[in-house]
Amino acid sequence: MDAAHTIRDCIATVTALRLHRTGDPLLGAAVGTVKTLQARRFRGTYADIMGSPSFGPAARFFLTELYSDSDYTDRDLQFSRIAGTLQTLFPQPVVATAVALAELHAQTESLDQDMGRAWVAQSPAPAPVFAPASPPTSDAASDAARYADAWRAVGQRMARQAQLARVLAMGRDLARLTRTPGLRMMLRMMRAPAHAAGMGALQDFLEAGFDTFGQLSRQRGGVEQFLATIETRERALMDQLFDADRVTCETRLAATLGQAR
Repeated sequence: MDAAHTIRDCIATVTALRLHRTGDPLLGAAVGTVKTLQARRFRGTYADIMGSPSFGPAARFFLTELYSDSDYTDRDLQFSRIAGTLQTLFPQPVVATAVALAELHAQTESLDQDMGRAWVAQSPAPAPVFAPASPPTSDAASDAARYADAWRAVGQRMARQAQLARVLAMGRDLARLTRTPGLRMMLRMMRAPAHAAGMGALQDFLEAGFDTFGQLSRQRGGVEQFLATIETRERALMDQLFDADRVTCETRLAATLGQAR
């Protein structure tokens, strides 16, 4: 399958998921909550490097472009509309990165939708009016417990591992792009034509990624160290969510969510 078909298929998947949520407001709200929690979790997990001059820009780029609760509808519409002309306007390494982004986006949306369904299924029943009041629970602890339960209900360990592999590959792809001679100048020259052709969102993503990983690549071993940090911490989180006992899992996740406030 060529790049255009792959991108269109991925965006069609994402659009169908969104349309389903539009017809099911409860699910839509649950998926929104899951996405917000995941963004908070990422900020908490990497709180120590978010402000780092070395790794902070790359961590914020990952948060904004890959782990965010932002609405990417406009970017998706652009991707779908210009998929056929993408290969004629951008060099092959850039096209490959755009395809990888679309595939990661579709997989992430699918997993988030499954999490949303599990979140809804765990909605607590209204307490009887005569029931004694429960002791107050911190938001972070309550969110952590419900998120961990939803994660285990969804399962799909292999899909989670594949999602992380795609995130890491995206970082390596962007780093490779920075080593392509003349590509930064080409991207700068294409800025106006790309926006005029309705590819502004893709252009902005590529420029931000190029500049972020270009800065990181200038540091000896910077890209490798940053991606190793992402891999180590994300794998530890997955192992915790899948395998740790309930109390340990919820306590650690709650602490991470609390760091993001």
